[in-house]
Amino acid sequence: MPTGAPALERIAPETLWPRYRTLVLYGLIGCSGVLLDFLLFLVLYNVVGLGAQLANGISLIAGVTNNFLLNSGFNFRTHDDLSRRYARYVGVGLIGMGIVALALHLFATTGGADANLVKACCIPVVVTAQYWANSRWTFR
Repeated sequence: MPTGAPALERIAPETLWPRYRTLVLYGLIGCSGVLLDFLLFLVLYNVVGLGAQLANGISLIAGVTNNFLLNSGFNFRTHDDLSRRYARYVGVGLIGMGIVALALHLFATTGGADANLVKACCIPVVVTAQYWANSRWTFR
């Protein structure tokens, strides 16, 4: 006999894609940027012979630019005022990088936690915050 608890609402699978399209594409595009960043770093550092910091800077900019262009064109479908949007996108990325750096300092460097674990725990939080900021600020 029912106890008065609300029944769980069934979510129709065909409603999931329209509802979560931008989030899923944001994640997939992010993965493509990470892959580009890493592969370009490997080439610049190991084949071309650039220093690690210079290779990292170039490959990071390439990954961020890749993600911006794909998100702008295919995900959020915004084509106006790209220079302002790109500056915002980079700004959101730098804030995310700062959050991770702060967490690493507080929990790994100062607190003695494993840096790999701290970084791994930060990723979902930072990606979610960046998606929220970019979807509501950069691409609006």
